[in-house]
Amino acid sequence: MTRWALLLEYDGAPFVGWQRQATGLSIQEVLETAAARLNSGAPVGSIVAGRTDAGVHAAGQVAHLDLGPPHHPRAVRDALSFHMKPHPVVVLQAAPVPDDWSARFSANRRAYRYRILNRRSRPALCAGQVWHVTAPLDADAMHAAAQRLLGRHDFSSFRASSCQAKSPLRTLDRLDVVRSGEHIQIIAEARSFLHHQVRNFVGTLKQIGEGRWPVDRITAILEARDRAAAGPTAPPEGLTLIGVGYPQSPFDGQGLSISANEAKVMPIA
Repeated sequence: MTRWALLLEYDGAPFVGWQRQATGLSIQEVLETAAARLNSGAPVGSIVAGRTDAGVHAAGQVAHLDLGPPHHPRAVRDALSFHMKPHPVVVLQAAPVPDDWSARFSANRRAYRYRILNRRSRPALCAGQVWHVTAPLDADAMHAAAQRLLGRHDFSSFRASSCQAKSPLRTLDRLDVVRSGEHIQIIAEARSFLHHQVRNFVGTLKQIGEGRWPVDRITAILEARDRAAAGPTAPPEGLTLIGVGYPQSPFDGQGLSISANEAKVMPIA
């Protein structure tokens, strides 16, 4: 058996999320069904770096699975992508890794991007990929507030009630808010995130961007350690997992395991 690391891209809209559910189609099911075709029909299990929710997308998701007999990396990539048709899931790269390598536990960084379309007209070309906000947003104020969240904190105020993490303590390495015309992009990086943490950041920063709350309020929200103190949870369609970091990436040898398209728009800090 060979363990394979897979760099994945998918549109989360048609799925119930990454993880298999009692009802509905998951990305995990699509991948494992395709992998069984390469494994003489025998079931194949997979482990993923980040279990994205329903409607959340990925441009740099990483998973691993074990296959036999030996295959060439290009054959694994192309065959899995072929067998996952017509679902919007593809393998961008496949690489053999040691048997003790884990897409989840070997990772030391995860990066998400959240996109807001800030204009009156509804989206056409990017429908299902952005949060459409019609009220003008002050991206500079949102960025200033975001910087107050950096570092190690108890993020209970930004944690979903359903979060199963043992501790609300996390270290946030990056939370940048940048406007480019009608689009506002929010990039978040940390070793790991709490359930809905990024979407709750965005929902709170939107309140500040609209002028409903002052920038200073973000500190009080953080210190409250109470979900009710923060803003609403932003919708899933604007969120994309864009990269997973490893001490040494199995795909490019350094930095984040990230797609070429994302690398063009996201500087790797």
